[in-house]
Amino acid sequence: MNKGAKIGISTVAAAMLAVAGYGAYSFATGGSEPDPAKPRTVVAEPPGQEQAAAGAKAFLEAWAKGDVAAAAALTDSPEAATATLTAFRQKVNPSAITLTPGGPAPAPTAPAAGASGSPSPTPGSATAGSTAAAAPAHQVPLSFKAKVEFAQTGTPWSYDGVLGMVKMSDGKAAVHWAPTVIHPKLGAGESISVKPVTAPASSVVDRKGKALNSPSITPLLGQIKAPVPDGSAEAGTAVVISDDAGKAKPETVFTLVEPKPAPPLKLTIDADLQKAAEAAVQEASKGGTLPASVVAVEPSTGNVLAFANAPSTGQNRAFLSSLAPGSTMKIITAAALMEAGVTPDTPVACPDSATIGGQVFKNDFPEPHPDYKFRQDFAQSCNTAFINEGSARLKNDTLPAIAKDAFGLGLVWQTGLTAFDTVVPAPKGANEMVAEFIGQGRIQTSPLAMASVSATVQSGTFRQPILVAGTPQAPAKRQLSGDVLTGLRTVMNETVRTGTASKLMSQMANGSGAKTGTAEVGNQTSANSWFTAFRGNLAVAALVENGGHGADAAGPAAVKLLQIGNG
Repeated sequence: MNKGAKIGISTVAAAMLAVAGYGAYSFATGGSEPDPAKPRTVVAEPPGQEQAAAGAKAFLEAWAKGDVAAAAALTDSPEAATATLTAFRQKVNPSAITLTPGGPAPAPTAPAAGASGSPSPTPGSATAGSTAAAAPAHQVPLSFKAKVEFAQTGTPWSYDGVLGMVKMSDGKAAVHWAPTVIHPKLGAGESISVKPVTAPASSVVDRKGKALNSPSITPLLGQIKAPVPDGSAEAGTAVVISDDAGKAKPETVFTLVEPKPAPPLKLTIDADLQKAAEAAVQEASKGGTLPASVVAVEPSTGNVLAFANAPSTGQNRAFLSSLAPGSTMKIITAAALMEAGVTPDTPVACPDSATIGGQVFKNDFPEPHPDYKFRQDFAQSCNTAFINEGSARLKNDTLPAIAKDAFGLGLVWQTGLTAFDTVVPAPKGANEMVAEFIGQGRIQTSPLAMASVSATVQSGTFRQPILVAGTPQAPAKRQLSGDVLTGLRTVMNETVRTGTASKLMSQMANGSGAKTGTAEVGNQTSANSWFTAFRGNLAVAALVENGGHGADAAGPAAVKLLQIGNG
């Protein structure tokens, strides 16, 4: 921070402050006190050089001494000078002042008025903007040096000043009063005082300490709720010039005690993955024309490694979307079916349609597959197989229960940013129940939640996503069994090898799994495109609204992050 001008000073006046004033001083004085019985006015001619120097010396002597009345009387506006000099003594509260008269100087210039535009506060207030006469044309500008000392620091505040000397009607020289007499940066409508100051806002870094500057994250920084780190910020103190109207930013002219900045806010984000996520979501959104988002989560910890939105301003869709997840929900339905006895190799026919309560459900492909096993039903996303097998094996409350108890969906998540908590409601009748089996109905969720679903399958344990390490994570009620986890990994890997994700991920089949999703929502012209997957210790999910099939729009965005991996 700026600590003021550092100048060499020859000590002409040094005064130690006492409670009632500045105490004793050593300042050789010249001139005599004006006669208070005779009002003085400025005359239209400048004082002589010696006369001006004597008047300046007398004023500086009185100011250094702490004799406000005497100093103010040596100006052309005693009332305004009294107000500002008193405010300086009370609000700045120096322990000692040294003032050194100089020689001729450029004419003093007034800083711009405070943002309030009002140069006339009440006399006697703690302000420098008190009314003073307009600057006379006939001035003799003389420089001086100030050294102001404080009990809180051994470093003095040093700066250069200028006094505009005018000739008065009694023949003597006086200081033309203006706020700049106190300090050259002090303007009308402004105050000078010692105030607490804080360090600039903490920087934000990724999990490796690398600076983060992300279009999707930066607008949300003020909303992040983080545990208080060790070594929190501590305020310092400084001499500050403030706009009395509060409309302009205060300016620090000297720091007494340096503020201690808070440590950088460290997020779980990985800067390299974040950069890739921003680029991927922009491409998936076709340059921002389709709302889109992508999230990457570390299964072993729940740490959010990246999230990006298009557009990057507005809603944080990655965390706050509340849309039906389409066939990505089949991961959870498959878990429920496996707990009910289905295995990847259980024969489950895939007819071309299924009718429930008079409602006809179809697949994305027209032909039936009566010889499919469950792994093929999952990999090819056969709606009718899930509807028929779910109707036969699952109860009305099975899906909401396993979603919450094993996958943590529906728990209240404290991620560090506001997030939508997934809703898997108890279905109202058979039609709504089977719609939920394929991710339709009244289910609402977000890309963050669906990335967490893949992370749970990969690691075997639900770990609530978090954005700041140390944030409390809500636990799930139970874990899936080893057999069920093995089955889920098998069918998700089948999707990568031979199913709807094979065109995107067949080259990274080892240790990976995926599920595409296509969700019909309201009166949209196109379906929402969903994709969730894992590879190694990285799980992702993407959503492109009106994007069509899951492998077409959302899939490429998610796969770009899987290709980078969690290094």
